[in-house]
Amino acid sequence: MAKVRIKTSEGDILVRLYDETPIHRDNFIKLAKQGYYDGTLFHRVIKDFMIQGGDPDSRNAPAGKMLGSGGPDYTLPAEFVYPQLFHKRGALSAARLGDEVNPAKESSGSQFYIVWGKTFKPAELKQLERQMAMQQEQDVFNALAKQHHDEIMDLRRNRDRAGLQALQDKLIDETKAQCKALGKPAFTPEQQEAYTTIGGTPFLDNQYTVFGEVEEGLDVVERIQDCETLRGDRPKTDITMSVEVVE
Repeated sequence: MAKVRIKTSEGDILVRLYDETPIHRDNFIKLAKQGYYDGTLFHRVIKDFMIQGGDPDSRNAPAGKMLGSGGPDYTLPAEFVYPQLFHKRGALSAARLGDEVNPAKESSGSQFYIVWGKTFKPAELKQLERQMAMQQEQDVFNALAKQHHDEIMDLRRNRDRAGLQALQDKLIDETKAQCKALGKPAFTPEQQEAYTTIGGTPFLDNQYTVFGEVEEGLDVVERIQDCETLRGDRPKTDITMSVEVVE
């Protein structure tokens, strides 16, 4: 079981890396041993949400510089181990580019965030489950539409409205059948317990790779997420870090 210590100007954070996400685990260890993170900043901090770091361009960055696009010349394939690994408070997760340019949800080669989030009422989790079900339907429909792209384009070129409507109805029926087979998205009892007691960011589940969790130093994470920030969510006073492998 690998552990790393993130030494920050606000104190130390001890993190356990999950064996279930070996690509992210090994990459984080490799970068830590190279000193890749030494002198970098927690460059993006949003209260009641998360703290983000790992941009090499943040090292010695002048005040006001926009950060968040730096990293090595590679990305990592997503390693979703869901619902076992989820965004509870203290979760270590990989940052990434948005879906529109990154449909495979590949992770940044170096940038990461630690979840703070908030606690949720059971009714709020139920509402999120309904939103997850709607998103599931949309994702399935989009995937089916992509498979029929050429057919759709031909129908549009021929201005065949009846044909388009018939195809749409067919894809809707297929979407419903696939979603029924998949089952409605629902939070596990473990997730419900965590999100209603310690908190987190459940809306990020199964969207970003979770690859570790804080074992000691949540008070440090709290201090950082509570700091004053300026434009671009960058802390007013730089919060530096270094990362060392401890076992």
